[in-house]
Amino acid sequence: MSGIEIWEFRTTSGHVSGSDLVGFGVEATDGHIGRIDRHSEEVGASHLVVDTGPWIFGRQVLLPAGTVVSVDEEERKVHVDRSKDEIKNGPEYHPDQHGGDPAYKELYGGYYGPFYGPPL
Repeated sequence: MSGIEIWEFRTTSGHVSGSDLVGFGVEATDGHIGRIDRHSEEVGASHLVVDTGPWIFGRQVLLPAGTVVSVDEEERKVHVDRSKDEIKNGPEYHPDQHGGDPAYKELYGGYYGPFYGPPL
């Protein structure tokens, strides 16, 4: 897994730039975690915001785009390569603090980056 850029969709994921993923279900390696509330394709900061519903008390989580392994347009599901616990233990998402704050990207990069090793 080394060398994955966590802030970009993998070329093998099947994600087509510009396609709308809002409403797609999100599957961790060990089960369903929620639905995509919004996503960004911002260069160098692409990510998903997932509404976890009752799974983690209605909390939203941010997942860097590099966690996406595959996008199934027909099933309207996105598969990520992290477990429920890894996602649950990630940094807490605060939408009011996220927008454009470089420290936020560093926080998520510090948590998710070590799963993938240094970028290529």
